Amino acid sequence: MKIIAISNQKGGVGKTTTSVNLAAALAEKKARVLLADIDPQGSATSVLLGKEEGAPSIYSALIGERSAVELVLPTRIKNLSLIPSDLDLAGAEIEVARMDDHMMRLRVAFESLRKQNLFDYLLMDCPPSLGILMSNALAAADEIFVPIQCEYYALEGLGLLMEVTERIRASGANPSLSISGLLLTMFDSRTNLNPAVEKEVRNHFQEVVYNTVIPRTVRFAEAPSHGRTILEHDPNGIGSVAYRRLAKEFLDRQKKGITFVNAPGQ
Repeated sequence: MKIIAISNQKGGVGKTTTSVNLAAALAEKKARVLLADIDPQGSATSVLLGKEEGAPSIYSALIGERSAVELVLPTRIKNLSLIPSDLDLAGAEIEVARMDDHMMRLRVAFESLRKQNLFDYLLMDCPPSLGILMSNALAAADEIFVPIQCEYYALEGLGLLMEVTERIRASGANPSLSISGLLLTMFDSRTNLNPAVEKEVRNHFQEVVYNTVIPRTVRFAEAPSHGRTILEHDPNGIGSVAYRRLAKEFLDRQKKGITFVNAPGQ
């Protein structure tokens, strides 16, 4: 089982949209996928599970009350399971920080999942912050997958993420942590800015950037309000086509073992 943190400390870059729809597209291609919602906002949980009262939460694994295996729930999408989030997770920043092994809580919790080999990929939808939850996710992950909005300010968060990644490796918490790719999101070819940003990102980060680009479409905003993935809401639209293409490229890169200790130029 490969554990991948879908992460960017800047909010509004399409991180949860990518987590949910990449997971669904991989499941559609018959990969066994588990999505762990590490974000206290619980947007991924809302799309895949709805507001189910009393559902287990990743919080229970973080504080050691339950094993991660016990928290796995099936979703309506074949081959896709979920470990939900809830509001209690917001308090984990303080509670977990007091524990001696505060950076390793998720890594330890996921060991039972690795041993049972129930899934091919565990994707983590990480919060837009650089706190304890993000540190735990990076310590538990084999790789980091980074969505980047096609705007110049969105690139600022990438440098901070690189620094945190290096600190996680240097601390010994996860010395083999690598970056599996950067994904350009919210792309609008009708503007001058978006193609210019794409060119700059590709020139600087080279092959670490995925060939697939996620377009800007109102359908992405509509889908969560209906509790659906883009593949369910608009199965033949440009958003669904893009995420299916992304899933194929993702699997191809995984087969080839393409990863980067850090992005070029860092």
